[in-house]
Amino acid sequence: MTTRTKLIGASVDRIEGEEKVRGLAAYTAEHPVGGPLYLAPIQSRVARGRVTGLDVERALNEPGVVVVLNHHNALRVASGEDAELAVLQSPEVHFRGQLIGGVVASTPEAAQHAAHLVDVEYQVEEHDVDLHSARNDLVKPDRLNGGHATDTAEGDVEAALLTSATTIEHTYTTPQEHNNPLEPHATIAWWEGDELTLYDSTQGVHWVRDGLARVLGLDTEQIHVISPHVGGGFGSKGATHANVVLTAMAARLVAPRPVKMALTREQMFSVVGYRTGTIQHVRLGADSTGRLTAISFDVVEQTSRIKEFAEQTGVPSRTMYAAPNRRTTHRVAPLDVPVPSWMRAPGECPGMFGLEVAMDEMAIACGLDPVEFRVRNEPERDPDTKKPFSSRHLVECLREGARRFGWAERNPRPRAQRSGDWWVGTGVAASTYPVTGGPGTSAIIRAQPDGRYRVLIGAADIGTGTWTALTQIAADALGVDLEDVQLSIGDTDLPWASGAGGSSGITCWGSAIVDAARKLREELPPGAEIPMEGVEVTGKFPKNPHKAQYAMRSFGAQFAEVAVHAHTGEVRVPRMLGIFAVGQVVNAKTARSQLIGGMTMGISMALHEQSVVDRRFGHVVNHDLAEYHIPTHADIGQLEVDWIEESDPYVNPMGTKGIGELGIVGTAAAISNAAYHATGIRVRELPLTLDKFLQW
Repeated sequence: MTTRTKLIGASVDRIEGEEKVRGLAAYTAEHPVGGPLYLAPIQSRVARGRVTGLDVERALNEPGVVVVLNHHNALRVASGEDAELAVLQSPEVHFRGQLIGGVVASTPEAAQHAAHLVDVEYQVEEHDVDLHSARNDLVKPDRLNGGHATDTAEGDVEAALLTSATTIEHTYTTPQEHNNPLEPHATIAWWEGDELTLYDSTQGVHWVRDGLARVLGLDTEQIHVISPHVGGGFGSKGATHANVVLTAMAARLVAPRPVKMALTREQMFSVVGYRTGTIQHVRLGADSTGRLTAISFDVVEQTSRIKEFAEQTGVPSRTMYAAPNRRTTHRVAPLDVPVPSWMRAPGECPGMFGLEVAMDEMAIACGLDPVEFRVRNEPERDPDTKKPFSSRHLVECLREGARRFGWAERNPRPRAQRSGDWWVGTGVAASTYPVTGGPGTSAIIRAQPDGRYRVLIGAADIGTGTWTALTQIAADALGVDLEDVQLSIGDTDLPWASGAGGSSGITCWGSAIVDAARKLREELPPGAEIPMEGVEVTGKFPKNPHKAQYAMRSFGAQFAEVAVHAHTGEVRVPRMLGIFAVGQVVNAKTARSQLIGGMTMGISMALHEQSVVDRRFGHVVNHDLAEYHIPTHADIGQLEVDWIEESDPYVNPMGTKGIGELGIVGTAAAISNAAYHATGIRVRELPLTLDKFLQW
């Protein structure tokens, strides 16, 4: 094949960009289907109890209403192992907002109106939605999300803290947060005999298919899931939720007509997961030279009473810094709340807030610069696994970020700089995220009659640029132009692929494509450049022989300038810089977009986001984008991101590490540290609302 300009790392415009800006890219609820009916869910108005009566007569008498779905007429599930997905199997109510039925009608307006006409009677039981660390019913999870060990211990932490020259002990808290992608969760479902077809807004079509097959007792070949474009997910669309099961059940009752359901913003706050609130008790000890002697990180967080989800909040503290004595624990409080789930960078995002603010406090206590303190405690090997890192360039990120941010000109004294009515300060925090990816993903490359190549893989594009990045990878691996590659993704008729989650998508999908391209080259006769028409090869995500030998992570350093109003306490972030080490970058333009997007979401976490629970009724009260605050354009100042050149041959054949989640990790801590530097007031509870700074 002819040698061409290397495409990997280039800034390539999105190949589907024109379709999207012209409104031609169909998202889930927009796919045309013949004669659709519409589903509006009925949700519980109590937080715990059981449904004792359902009067559906008024709803059924409404024009256009076809059926009212409830626990009496719903399809029986084959497996109730996942209680979140065992929808309408009993009258039991486990949290406010739980799906207890649905109305199917000829228009969405008729369905929504009729759903409000269903009279529900309850036997109400006392509920509990209060998360605090003094509870006497805290549970030790069997495993954490991602399969991590619940607790770890090395050395003697208590003895080390007693003999350390400097110690700190503080509690850091993060609230419940909800993902809120721009496109609401939506599903279209229809049955033809015993075969089910769905359009679904998902981060993984095969994940949905496999999950539904278990719940409904179907073979995977009986379910077809399609999802070419997704309007954001942030983890909430990474798992199958109850809304998809409800839509499939409703479609079964009216088969073969298709049923559409798009959740409202309010409904998304109780149905499709959220980031659990966390309480992080952190103790650090250091010797007289500023080297850590002990790290203790104890976490309490909430889970749902019906299904355990234990976020790995303390895991990043196991690997970030060197210390001979270490301890982490996780305990969960089972509450009458919806099931928590993945939200961008689970574990690392909330856990690095507590750790990195504690590191800032410890640096100050030791009389050291916060950058120098982190450099001084850089480990030679992964403190958790004792393996060498395949690559670790955190120090380089810190040094380069400090240089470009102008850190050397910083006055270390808090509350030393004022600009008009604003106190101004700067702060730093580290970022990290594991390199993930598992077996199973495969891709097909097919040589076509016109000399081009068809690439088939069940990947997902949730707005991150998968359509473009995978086309680049394929073209580069085949040695052809971008125009010579036709990519097909987002369909379970394509080869099985993992979903977009854990920053592993491009790594898994791209590695399978590279493997297929290698095999296709082997099909070429000597001297030939183009394979004969009809040649088809299958590539797979290869088993990594280095995984057992090396610890594999991405790293970064984030620097923030924060201004706090001297009279109102208002917090602004006029400037941020992030320098990252992410292995091989596939598309410089979309990579930059992802890192900026992560930092923007981190600013949102730092200043705005908080799901407020009304303990009386057990639900989140600010359940829309009018009251669940996220930043607007005016809230985001100058954001600059860059990455250092990093070659890591051990992570996978492409050398990629994943970018989607790293950018949010550490952002909130950098802002919190800068706010302390500006005001001299240390806030250890997110978000950093203005009332917390009105203390002078």
